[in-house]
Amino acid sequence: MSPPTPRVSAVGRPPPGDLALMAVGVAAVSTSGPLIVATAAPALAIAFWRTAFATVAIAPYTAVRYRREIASLTRRERALAVLAGVLLAAHFATWVPSLRYTSVASSTALVAVQPVWALLAARRMGQQVPSRAWYGVAVALVGVLVLTGVDFSLSGRALFGDLLALVGGIFSALYVTVGSQVRRSLSTATYTLICYASCAVLLSVVCVVGSQALTGYSQDTWVKLLALTAGAQLLGHSVFNIVLRTTSPSVVSLAILFEMPGAALIAAVWLGQHPPWPVLPAAALILAGVAIVIGSGAPGPDPAAALPAQ
Repeated sequence: MSPPTPRVSAVGRPPPGDLALMAVGVAAVSTSGPLIVATAAPALAIAFWRTAFATVAIAPYTAVRYRREIASLTRRERALAVLAGVLLAAHFATWVPSLRYTSVASSTALVAVQPVWALLAARRMGQQVPSRAWYGVAVALVGVLVLTGVDFSLSGRALFGDLLALVGGIFSALYVTVGSQVRRSLSTATYTLICYASCAVLLSVVCVVGSQALTGYSQDTWVKLLALTAGAQLLGHSVFNIVLRTTSPSVVSLAILFEMPGAALIAAVWLGQHPPWPVLPAAALILAGVAIVIGSGAPGPDPAAALPAQ
């Protein structure tokens, strides 16, 4: 019999080891946006390869360790895991291209609104929502309006990128919501394998139909695709999954919000991408609103499935 999972305080201070691991995880996911911008490949192809490489990386372990669970999957579990993969593909198909139109700072801030959309989905399903959470929603949405207004004043192209990022955040919230249903009975490894594989298959079809080149890249591009997979796709979120055992999901979610300033800093130093100054207070409003939502004790999905998709 396995030892019981330690009880985790909703807002307690994480163990020192978890703090170090979360710092590594935040650094890893912060590279996602800048790496995508710097990768000379079609946006949808980038989304395909990161999920395809991740699937190949986790398949051997999952197939051996969880072969009995995979063999005993119910039709409902299989369908929900595949649906989550479809929603993840829709997230990548909107968020990744957004980085071609708007700044890394704007895109990562807008997609960070995902917990707000997840909260609205929970309310739609009849769950109770604390009143404090609605204050957070209001603050975050004011930030969204300010940020998109700033980008609209710059160009219609930037505004289009903002809209793609917002839609990407909505699909990410739906992905998390569906994933939380199937994660009640499936291990993280089995769920992730089916979800990533389904996402990769769908994106490959979209790339082929849309005549998006999946090969013929330079060696530098392949290195960046592997770095994106190893960093944001595996190291970042795998580390967060590890610390969720001993650190509350609220604390982990708050830590992940540091991706936005981290990504913006990397983009500024590495890519010379400096967003106009009004973007920064708008992004701060968004992150503050999301932090209020997370800290309100609002209902949410299973912690192990609740990580952002970036």
